[in-house]
Amino acid sequence: MKLLESTRFETLNNALFFQTEDCNIVGRIESYSCKMVGTDKILFKRFNPEGVHPSDLQALSPPQGLSPGSSHYSHSLPGDEDGLLCDTISRKTLFCLIATLNSAFPDYDFMNVKSDDFSKEPSRQWVANAIDTQLIATAGEQYRALGPALWSALEDEICLSDCDIFSYNPDLASDPFGEDGCLWSFNYFFYNKKLKRIVFFTCRASNPLYTMDSGFGSDFTMEEDEIYY
Repeated sequence: MKLLESTRFETLNNALFFQTEDCNIVGRIESYSCKMVGTDKILFKRFNPEGVHPSDLQALSPPQGLSPGSSHYSHSLPGDEDGLLCDTISRKTLFCLIATLNSAFPDYDFMNVKSDDFSKEPSRQWVANAIDTQLIATAGEQYRALGPALWSALEDEICLSDCDIFSYNPDLASDPFGEDGCLWSFNYFFYNKKLKRIVFFTCRASNPLYTMDSGFGSDFTMEEDEIYY
């Protein structure tokens, strides 16, 4: 995954740090081109061994707060004897999300992450409400002043109406934010298949009594040879 430079996102990221009496909040927004670069090509082949096709479907977990019986669910896995409905994702797209995590958090290895650690969100408005509600509840007016510029930048970068939006909801053992002192975190992927691009929005709140490395500093070393999937 190739990190795309954006002075607009850099400005937002500098502003996505809020301190309150109860917590410190750190957010980051980054844009990635869905190209295989460097070791991504090798990992992609390993992720899809002989007999496994990149278009094969994998089951996702339901969005948090939405029951599996909701009318939102309209897909089922072939051969599912129980006929349970669920959202699905192709192995190609799943690898794209995992590669984004590997690029965003180079100190972690996400290659063993499963599809049910991810969810597909119902809509752009659903996600916007979830993010705004969480950040307004904890950062208050500090976030209210930033919110319009944040969503405008996202719209211009990724065209939200053309996106599938996924979230990553791992267990604590595989969560980069699972250290002591983390109060909550979210990780959203805005995936525009037409643009072959993902915008990754990650944020966490930590107890100010804990000193925690943000984990957001990363050294992106890209190679010249790159191909689209």
